[in-house]
Amino acid sequence: MTPRSTSPKGKRATILDVAAASGVSRQTVTRAMNDMPGISPETRERVQRIASELGYSPSRFAKGLVQGAKVSIGLAIPDLTNPYFPAFASSVVEAATGRGWNVVVDDYGHGTGSAVDAAARLAPQVDALIGYLAPHADEAQALMGRRPVVALDSPDAGTAGRISFDYRHAARLALARLAARGCTNVAFLDSDQGGPAGSRSAAAAAVAEEAGMQLSRFKAEPSAAAAKAAVALLADRADPVDGILAFNDLMAAGALKALQASGKAVPGDCAVIGMDGIPLGELLTPELTTLALDLRAVGRAAVGLLEGLLSGSLAEGGTEAHLILRHELVLRQSA
Repeated sequence: MTPRSTSPKGKRATILDVAAASGVSRQTVTRAMNDMPGISPETRERVQRIASELGYSPSRFAKGLVQGAKVSIGLAIPDLTNPYFPAFASSVVEAATGRGWNVVVDDYGHGTGSAVDAAARLAPQVDALIGYLAPHADEAQALMGRRPVVALDSPDAGTAGRISFDYRHAARLALARLAARGCTNVAFLDSDQGGPAGSRSAAAAAVAEEAGMQLSRFKAEPSAAAAKAAVALLADRADPVDGILAFNDLMAAGALKALQASGKAVPGDCAVIGMDGIPLGELLTPELTTLALDLRAVGRAAVGLLEGLLSGSLAEGGTEAHLILRHELVLRQSA
């Protein structure tokens, strides 16, 4: 008779399921699945047969503990042409290699690619996954099965681990700075690619309403060139904006170029604040005021979550596996 799995519906069978169905200990299952000595050939064959019937396969992480193999983690990145993501990827690689782990990177943000495509490509190769996966974080976790996924910037994801960003805190810092400069006609330069409920533009709108500020919103592709074209139209309006908070630093760079081309002084006629804190901001003229993340800290936090999830010291989906990080306002010449 074929044994039945005792694992929860929708979950992959675990080593405990195989042990219970086989009537042996967890250690015996480990020996059988890794061809280790200490058990009879009959027991090994029976355990392996039952494991196959249950659809169980030992995780690559577990095999690494037994066989000394390196842990491999996947890193799903939406666009390596955006300087933010190479900086983040570098921080993940630094933290992972410091533990002796391998990192496999997938840049999915070109053509019709999505986070699901990245997860599907990475799943056969890795023990765990880190990535900017919105709006497909849950699907990525399903593809990975019981192997942990740490999703960034997906606050409502059902992944094993999450890292979110406190965009309301960031918006308060930026809008307070613009108000202090006397800006009264402020705009949020948003990405046209959308985002989760806790997105940057939604946070900025909520904070502006709390503060009684008027905040307009306009969209462009998240690139410097698209932002430049969008801001050029704003600069020609009868009521031009005098403060801009941009979705990211690349878009803020485009805004600076458009304002300069239209003869507007920055920050005299219009102050500009970016978001992310990539090194590019210091190379612009004027230098860019930005809401900066410590990207090395973000990478360390993501890898640290994976380590806890892989070892079992952190519960999947638990409160300790959800970190909320904050931006810091870095004041430079543009605001």
